[in-house]
Amino acid sequence: MQPSDDVSPTPEPQASWTPLLRARRAALKWAQKSVPGVRGVAGCGPSAQKWPGPRDFLACGQVHKRRPRILMREGGTWGRARAAAPEARYRAVGRADTPRAAGTVKWEVEQVKLLDRFSTSNKSLTGTLYLTATHLLFIDSHQKETWILHHHIASVEKLALTTSGCPLVIQCKNFRTVHFIVPRERDCHDIYNSLLQLSKQAKYEDLYAFSYNPKQNDSERLQGWQLIDLAEEYKRMGVPNSHWQLSDANRDYKICETYPRELYVPRIASKPIIVGSSKFRSKGRFPVLSYYHQDKELNAMANRAAGKGYENEDNYSNIRFQFVGIENIHVMRSSLQKLLEVNGTKGLSVNDFYSGLESSGWLRHIKAVMDAAIFLAKAITVENASVLVHCSDGWDRTSQVCSLGSLLLDSYYRTIKGFMVLIEKDWISFGHKFSERCGHLDGDPKEVSPVFTQFLECVWHLTEQFPQAFEFSEAFLLQIHEHIHSCQFGNFLGNCQKEREELKLKEKTYSLWPFLLEDQKKYLNPLYSSKSHRFTVLEPNTISFNFKFWRNMYHQFDRTLHPRQSVFNIIMNMNEQNEQLEKDIKDLESKIKQRKNKQTDGILTKELLHSVHPESPTLKTSLCFKEQTLLPVNDALRTIEGSSLADNRYSEYAEEFSKSEPAVVSLEYGVARMTC
Repeated sequence: MQPSDDVSPTPEPQASWTPLLRARRAALKWAQKSVPGVRGVAGCGPSAQKWPGPRDFLACGQVHKRRPRILMREGGTWGRARAAAPEARYRAVGRADTPRAAGTVKWEVEQVKLLDRFSTSNKSLTGTLYLTATHLLFIDSHQKETWILHHHIASVEKLALTTSGCPLVIQCKNFRTVHFIVPRERDCHDIYNSLLQLSKQAKYEDLYAFSYNPKQNDSERLQGWQLIDLAEEYKRMGVPNSHWQLSDANRDYKICETYPRELYVPRIASKPIIVGSSKFRSKGRFPVLSYYHQDKELNAMANRAAGKGYENEDNYSNIRFQFVGIENIHVMRSSLQKLLEVNGTKGLSVNDFYSGLESSGWLRHIKAVMDAAIFLAKAITVENASVLVHCSDGWDRTSQVCSLGSLLLDSYYRTIKGFMVLIEKDWISFGHKFSERCGHLDGDPKEVSPVFTQFLECVWHLTEQFPQAFEFSEAFLLQIHEHIHSCQFGNFLGNCQKEREELKLKEKTYSLWPFLLEDQKKYLNPLYSSKSHRFTVLEPNTISFNFKFWRNMYHQFDRTLHPRQSVFNIIMNMNEQNEQLEKDIKDLESKIKQRKNKQTDGILTKELLHSVHPESPTLKTSLCFKEQTLLPVNDALRTIEGSSLADNRYSEYAEEFSKSEPAVVSLEYGVARMTC
């Protein structure tokens, strides 16, 4: 039945639905009297086929004498609202205050407890749990919201009933663990079954990215996808050149379905040679250029290829094989599971924790990936050699080693924009199976493995050893890790470029990169030095004690385990204050110069100082200013001492200023003392 502005008589359907229709009519009659703007009721009987319109209300078909529960319009927008079955026992609430939850319906369960799994006193928060089409939302009594995206859920476990209620434990792919106590077992069972279905979608079109709407037009969407141009990246490397050429042999994905359309191959490699080589490689993944290292004294390259087993040395001359001990995806998955079991165990002693960390083998696997990348970088820079990298199929360990090796060799990839380019080049375009490895769909669980997570952790270890070499902080890495599982953007959906083109992701979804660049200030590393020549090529030390547990990744959401003070946040706040001080100093110098040109009596008034921003730290500096005193400008000199005499700037101040204590302005690499 279509929603309409008035209620018209309808023929009686089957006898079993007669009480339901009467309840619907009563619901509409009550809604029209009680709430302005009601147009009609969307059907929830066998004849109902369409969703409610943007101003409609949906009346549940419960047959009872008390006032019917109504899905109310709130926030001005609607999504797809499913009609509740007659036996539904939840109250639906419309909410659209954030883009992530706009237009979805939430099923409400009250008096739910959220436990702190590491609290020694078993603290809990009581609030209301909402289940939506895309998120699980918990709002406690202090109105603090906890959002969990369905696609982030890795597992749901319903524990045995206790005296306080039914426990529900949710493990997430971003390593969040939430422990709810639901008052009624039936409510807990319903939520449990719903989450099992909502967290595992059967097809790509049901993923969040296809319904996510950040309110951008088609032009803005397209610009977001065009932000990363790999053609420009290869030009930056210096190809094509006399040794390498662009090949369109794979233009129609006929040679290799998991490679991109355009590839760089040696100039001596004709199309018949490429086709012949592909026949001896797993999935047709023949050797192609991954990174070309430009240096005044050397030119070398890292090639990527894939072939089951290993190369036959008899077929190659003047080569050296290097086998690295990076385990397969199944070993890595098992290792991460052991690590998470240790992390989730409450009350572990120090010995037990480090013993469990060692037995998981996780840091040992991280070291193996790092060692392989270091070998690649040294072969290129020290031995002036070209390197061919390959594993079983070429989309897991090969991507890890090539991307990490490029990061060691090229400082551009250590910038925010460059790191995005690196991921697009070595992971997305060359066919890392993101959807299978991250479990985006309800597929084979044996294909899930933390390959990309390991890469991010290797990068984090590099940022710990070289804190000045990276433009981005660990917050940037954590945000990327969040979105490889969120399915909110189209970048990481699918398993190869061909599959992404078939899904028309650039037309139907949004790219993550412009959203990260828009907020890049949050991800900047305050210690970054872009001018330092010491970090052209990174040479990390892989001694055992240099590898440590990444707390902010695996306990990101366990705030009680974090330090009470963050050194990073303190530095960021200091930098912000320094920037404001520098700005105020320049403003003062400019105003003094303007005042000198305009004034003929040579006096400086208090008005000049108060022209600075009222919240500026400059105004808080002790300057011993005397109220209503006019001061001559030619009595004193102010010097801001920098790192060299060339950095000194002078401006004239009053004699009274020179008697005050100097103000110290903290800069990024030292202290500038302002003497008056």
